[in-house]
Amino acid sequence: MTGPHISGSETNGRVFAVVVLAVSIYLVLVASGAMYLLVVSLKQIAGDFGWPRAVPSFAYLLFFAGTGIGGIAMGYWYDRAGAGPVSLLGMTMLGAGAALAGTIDSEWQLYLVYGAMMGLLGYATVYGPLSINAMRWFENRRGLAVGLVTAGESIGGTVWPPVFRYFNETVGWRDTFFGFGVFVLVTALPLSLVLWRRMPARDASSPDDRSRSAEARSGTPAVRQRTIALSTFATQTAFCLAIVGCCVSMAMPVAHLVAHASDLGHATARAAEMLATALLAATVVRFVGGALLVDRVGGLVSLLAFSGLQTAALLLYAAVDGMLALYAVSALFGIGYGGISICYPVIVREHLPPAEAGRRLGVVLLFGTLAMGLGGWLAGYLFDWTGSYTPAFLVGAAFNATNLIVVLALVTRMRTGGAEPIRPSPA
Repeated sequence: MTGPHISGSETNGRVFAVVVLAVSIYLVLVASGAMYLLVVSLKQIAGDFGWPRAVPSFAYLLFFAGTGIGGIAMGYWYDRAGAGPVSLLGMTMLGAGAALAGTIDSEWQLYLVYGAMMGLLGYATVYGPLSINAMRWFENRRGLAVGLVTAGESIGGTVWPPVFRYFNETVGWRDTFFGFGVFVLVTALPLSLVLWRRMPARDASSPDDRSRSAEARSGTPAVRQRTIALSTFATQTAFCLAIVGCCVSMAMPVAHLVAHASDLGHATARAAEMLATALLAATVVRFVGGALLVDRVGGLVSLLAFSGLQTAALLLYAAVDGMLALYAVSALFGIGYGGISICYPVIVREHLPPAEAGRRLGVVLLFGTLAMGLGGWLAGYLFDWTGSYTPAFLVGAAFNATNLIVVLALVTRMRTGGAEPIRPSPA
């Protein structure tokens, strides 16, 4: 008995799909440096200018606000033009913005560069468009595809903080910003051209048919069949509310863990390693969690589990101060944080109209990025007010609890099998 015939064009398509995935991972990895560069340099920037930490924290907020607002426009553009032109713009703005950030001498310049160039026109092109694009090339392994793409962010979080810390201490934060910008323009910008190739029309036209065929061959229920007993508008609204709860709390350790650990008396190098530990754990769960959990139980149930772990980590950050304990809590936080980042693109693809995935994910991510910005700023504000990050972590845990409530309510309204396919709607 011989196996199914695989044509040369189909083989080439599979090979190119792997290339698309690899390029997407690298672009996310490089782009994530824009966020971690500000995180690692936060204390130095504030100290050099005599600013309170709320100033660079507000730039962090503007970065995510710009990313969220721009993400809607980039989602519409992606739905029409594909990932190529969107990524080309993003890598250009991230590289040029980082280089310009190294020359700032006032607050408004920092806000403009991070909010407009690196957020609105830069990072907005990364997470949503590249995740949706990966799921179109790997329709039957959505969780794995998104996990691998978003793993680029956590790999970047493992690599970039020690690198930036080293260069900040040897050449200064200004030259570090400029050098990173040049690196983006030289390496990531050319690779974005790979994504100009669109999926062949025969593959892109009927992903649901392909999923049903694969399901018939494998006997495995497609994740797509899980539906929520709510209207499309109500479902998307609930996703927007849920992502606010987890992203406010998520941003607090990401933006302030290095500062928090150094305030507790730990060396800056150890503090950067704690953040790297969290992001290494996020990388592992994105590789393993996408394949073993999200693709089997669906995005919502997975989100409930990962969000619970993140809530526990925030409470523990408020309670512990020893070096080994902080490493352990950082690993726990990374598992929750990494898993959450896989879930939202998959949830949108599972429960909202597939043909509108780019723009609808953009709307959901707008709320998430605004919440990330709010969380980063709020932690800095609460520190300036109280002299400690403990209140911030407790507030973050409370926000995360609202996410758990919303997601649990959605899970109770979810049914599997026999549902009509979700169709585009004007909502």
